[in-house]
Amino acid sequence: MVVSNFPPGGGSRTLFRMATSDKRKQSLYFPEEMLKEIGAEATRQDRSLSWIVQKAWKAARKEIMNIPSVDGLPGDGEKDGPAK
Repeated sequence: MVVSNFPPGGGSRTLFRMATSDKRKQSLYFPEEMLKEIGAEATRQDRSLSWIVQKAWKAARKEIMNIPSVDGLPGDGEKDGPAK
């Protein structure tokens, strides 16, 4: 089940998925405009918001893994360690 929560007064919206099989809940926070775009794409493809976000993660994860982490730990995608 995918639920979108709209905070009073606007701002960011909350998107979370309640899994019925493993009983976990995860909250994800998106800017309002981004959530509208994801929702429009979900409607266009007749898919759930969760499905769209999962496919987007799978498509982008290699690129995301190359972004250096804040603390520069080994294995975070940095080739030469943290910037000095």
